[in-house]
Amino acid sequence: MLRPTGVFVLGAAMLFTASLSPTLINALDNGVGKLPALGYNTWNAYGCNINEDLVLESAQLMVSLGLQAAGYEYVNIDDCYAEKNRSASGDIVADSVRFAQGMKNLTDQIHALGFKTGIHRFRFQYSDSGWFTCGGYPGSFQNELRDATTFQDWGFDYLKFDNCAIPFDDIIREGMIGKYTRMADALAQLSKSSGQPPFLFSLCQWGWEQVWLWGSTLGHSWRVTGDIAPDWDSLAFIINFNSFITQATSFYGHNDMDMLQLIVLNDRSGHRGNGGLTFDEAKSHFTAWALMKSPLLIGTNLSAITPDILQILTNTEILSINQDPVVGQSISPFRWGINPDWTSNSTFPAQYYSGPSENGTVFMLLNTLNETSDMSFNLTESPWIRAGRQYSVRDLWTHTDNGTAVRNFTAANVPPHGVVALLLEDAGDEPAGIFPPCAVWFNCAYENGTAAN
Repeated sequence: MLRPTGVFVLGAAMLFTASLSPTLINALDNGVGKLPALGYNTWNAYGCNINEDLVLESAQLMVSLGLQAAGYEYVNIDDCYAEKNRSASGDIVADSVRFAQGMKNLTDQIHALGFKTGIHRFRFQYSDSGWFTCGGYPGSFQNELRDATTFQDWGFDYLKFDNCAIPFDDIIREGMIGKYTRMADALAQLSKSSGQPPFLFSLCQWGWEQVWLWGSTLGHSWRVTGDIAPDWDSLAFIINFNSFITQATSFYGHNDMDMLQLIVLNDRSGHRGNGGLTFDEAKSHFTAWALMKSPLLIGTNLSAITPDILQILTNTEILSINQDPVVGQSISPFRWGINPDWTSNSTFPAQYYSGPSENGTVFMLLNTLNETSDMSFNLTESPWIRAGRQYSVRDLWTHTDNGTAVRNFTAANVPPHGVVALLLEDAGDEPAGIFPPCAVWFNCAYENGTAAN
């Protein structure tokens, strides 16, 4: 952890009493962030190797590749954009070489590309709740309102707020909620004083202190685990963890499963995603993140993107579930599959998920095994399916209507670590005369009380 100098500690001790008074602004009430954010983030592809030309080129490619048209509307400059030291007046300063034209000039150019909705500019910025960012640049601790004002002046309205370089306990004297309340209060105060819409606030504190229980009182999304890695083991770990806290996600507040790891390889000859992902794993990654209503932040080098990866990112049928304007909740497991229900397994997470949507019931079948598998379920295992009804089946990856399901459904030959995503819509009463008379036999009875089985 980066440690502050003696001067920094002295300043902290003197300034602590002047910190913003807590108001515990509830993010649900501030009018932004109803749906998960769709956008682009520089970190996965470039890390600290960013500059204004690269960011602008990425924004231009989002337009020409059809990503903007598919709904991706944010452009995120992550860490390492600033000078290592604040100005003499205490402000964060953009790197004078890599962002020589200034942040406002850059955001104006991005704005001109159409990254906006109404009065929102849809560009976002990065900072940290501690002394420094994770890359060693100035953090925002005790400069929350100053930095928020700077970011707004630069043309940003989305803030990703990290968790590095945490001040010592005898300086901060606050828990995680208090530390993040400082910036939530600053953003609320800025919106009130400036008359501008509130920032969309993304808490990047890695799931510490059960953030899913309180995150929506401060922000619009919150990371639920540590950083994602470009391999199946990392994806399985995150899916497993998130499968137990899906109830925390709804309108205006979302479990953030971290950025999409769909970075292409230089070798375009094979179906590869992000270094260690197969094409099917990449599809599973995108599907799980989208249907669990996580923010979807692309981290791909767009100048080298393959048609396969672009096809995944622009699947509008999957994206429409993520951006459902009527139903905000995540899909959740209804059966774990190879594990007993409610069993946590970071290698083999739950396999059968469902949830409501504006247009029907969404199902995700995730083959966590290392071999091809058939996957079957009874429709009424999902709480969102009505007994005694039949359902039309729409495959959200093949984009085909696949007939009608009555009571049961089987997906044949699901690839290793592959996924099936379905939308089932009510198609009327099931055919008469089906035996047994109940989709679930247990405790099913005739009117006289005689067991039906």
